[in-house]
Amino acid sequence: MRRNAAGLPLLALLTALTLGGCSGFSWNPLDWFSSGPRHPPAPLEPIANSVPVRTLWRASIGSADAYVFVPAVVDGSVFAAGSDGSVARFDEATGREVWRVDVHSRLSGGVGSDGVLVAVGSAEGEVIVLEATGEVRWRSRVSSEVLAAPEIVGDLVVVRSADSRIFGFDARDGRRRWVYQRATPSLAVRSPAGTVARARYVFAGFPGGKLVALSQTNGGLRWEGTVSLPHGTTELERMSDVTGLPWIGDGQACAVAHQGRAACFDLANGNMLWARPMSSSAGIAVNDRYVFVSEDIGAVSALARSGGTSLWRQDKLQYRRLSAPLVLGRYVIVGDVEGYVHLLSAETGEFVGRVETDGSPIAAPPVRIADGFLVQTARGGLFALALP
Repeated sequence: MRRNAAGLPLLALLTALTLGGCSGFSWNPLDWFSSGPRHPPAPLEPIANSVPVRTLWRASIGSADAYVFVPAVVDGSVFAAGSDGSVARFDEATGREVWRVDVHSRLSGGVGSDGVLVAVGSAEGEVIVLEATGEVRWRSRVSSEVLAAPEIVGDLVVVRSADSRIFGFDARDGRRRWVYQRATPSLAVRSPAGTVARARYVFAGFPGGKLVALSQTNGGLRWEGTVSLPHGTTELERMSDVTGLPWIGDGQACAVAHQGRAACFDLANGNMLWARPMSSSAGIAVNDRYVFVSEDIGAVSALARSGGTSLWRQDKLQYRRLSAPLVLGRYVIVGDVEGYVHLLSAETGEFVGRVETDGSPIAAPPVRIADGFLVQTARGGLFALALP
């Protein structure tokens, strides 16, 4: 393992830089190695004829601390978690708290649910699976802390650990079925990147700009695509990691890399369809026509899903450390470091609306609900919001 001048392993240094100073925490790698003060977020301009955004309900689950928690919405329920060990179930329509339990572990990743089971992960590498009633069904271990929401698909619980291993557990009893691991660069972005299970495969992005498809049955590699190739002379310059969730659907798999490219692949064999230079640590969203990307610098871009041509770019959110986007009808929705939710026109990229939450960062991507969308803030606020 490479070491810095002080003799510390670079991965350990990266981890320390990431966890240090939780109040000023940013998942954006561009912030972690800045030698000077951070750029202040770009000021927000007033929006003429702003689309009204209505708050359906709000609730609280507890602080995310240094982690990113994404609520799970399934079968009329919202499952959410906080770093203090709280896991709760809310009614999707009203926000009424159905139950809340303490799993007695410092949580660092969640939530995954299929409506029958609920899964979270801890900073000590523990995977905790609960019944939909809040009762713990089983606990198992992985090789390091869990930074992303586990995924439940059929009788399988898929968990990614911070050392880039992916585990498949039996959903019934927590028995480990398989593990996938690969060599990673000595310096990598520590991120809450998880997995996406679709069409008998598990898809995940990795350090070094790779996107892989694994068999759900045994974790075997089915194909590997190159989202981005590392370039540059220093290890920092050569960091080109897929840190957001890939998008999977309709015969395509799309992903974006930090200091790399946005790219789409043939879902059947992993052959690249197109790629375009771009840097994002947050991720993408896709609809029938467009691929939307939250860029590291704070812009939102729209690319043609067929061919990757640039269609528009909204650059007035610089340094606002945007969440991954959610595309909802004619709107593209992103959260930012000051707790604002921005609505952009999916066709033009123009601002059409904005709403403030609790003033704390929105690092988790917005999540679709029946009547609108849901965001979870770093302070632990859950805000269910409705569009016209």
